Amino acid sequence: MKRRNFVQSSVLAGASLLTTGVLKAASANSHLTDTDKPFHLNYGIHDGMFKNHAGDDFIDQIKFAYDKGFRAIEDNGMAKRPVDQQKKIGDTLAKLGMAMGVFVQPGLGNDTNMLASGKAEYLDKFIVSCKEAVEVAKRINGKLVTVVPGDFVRNLPIGIQTANVIEAMKKGTAIVEPHGLVIVMEPLSDNPDLFLRTPDQAYAICKAVGSPSCKILYDMYHVQRNQGNIIPTLDMVYDEIGYYQIGDNPGRKEPGTGEVNYKNIFKHIYNKGYKGILGMEHGNAGTGKEGELALIKAYREADSFI
Repeated sequence: MKRRNFVQSSVLAGASLLTTGVLKAASANSHLTDTDKPFHLNYGIHDGMFKNHAGDDFIDQIKFAYDKGFRAIEDNGMAKRPVDQQKKIGDTLAKLGMAMGVFVQPGLGNDTNMLASGKAEYLDKFIVSCKEAVEVAKRINGKLVTVVPGDFVRNLPIGIQTANVIEAMKKGTAIVEPHGLVIVMEPLSDNPDLFLRTPDQAYAICKAVGSPSCKILYDMYHVQRNQGNIIPTLDMVYDEIGYYQIGDNPGRKEPGTGEVNYKNIFKHIYNKGYKGILGMEHGNAGTGKEGELALIKAYREADSFI
């Protein structure tokens, strides 16, 4: 499928899913107050975020989040869940009209997936994981899988390492693209050994791969830590962004707990016409039920840009 058509189809499909969910739940939402209605952007919760209100069962947390206006989830550990649980989560999302965000590619760790090395052992493992990701995605009706290329290789020039990652991504996208799955590469700030650290670096790789199934995971917490300039950088790489993640800095908690002006950023993303998910990949600043309510209030405030 042509790149532009693929992307347009993905956006339309996402918009259709959200619209379907809103229509399906219209009567159920009639009792909701303004503070419980869907947000302007589609923020995705994760397991444990509302456990004090809903309990330890992720499905119950999803239902609670739905009642509070959230319409998406993400789950880094989805591939490690039992198959029957994956299916139950997928069924719950479908019934509620909610969207599935990213899950981390099966069997790959941030510091063990050495794609920059060009070694066959790592490439073979990556290929196997791409095939496994397709099966996980089918069970949950997911379209997005997170990949971190792994560590920097100090005995190889950066250009050679970049070429190795590009070749690996070409092979990976050849597997996932026919299934409508998108690999989103995430630049990280966790430690200086990681190969992929900035959005412009990921942008160059996406352009070289040339597949609609190779995109950037724009985690704004990591961007802020590595370089700042979140909005200008976002604009420069926008056409290759497939997903956003949220986390204030310092602390990696909800918006309003650090130095990042998320209300301005969310408004900017909204005005650009983004229809996808923004994953809430952060902790709760507060504890217990009070902390969870404070998190919801923080998102209502950051989302009040209209």
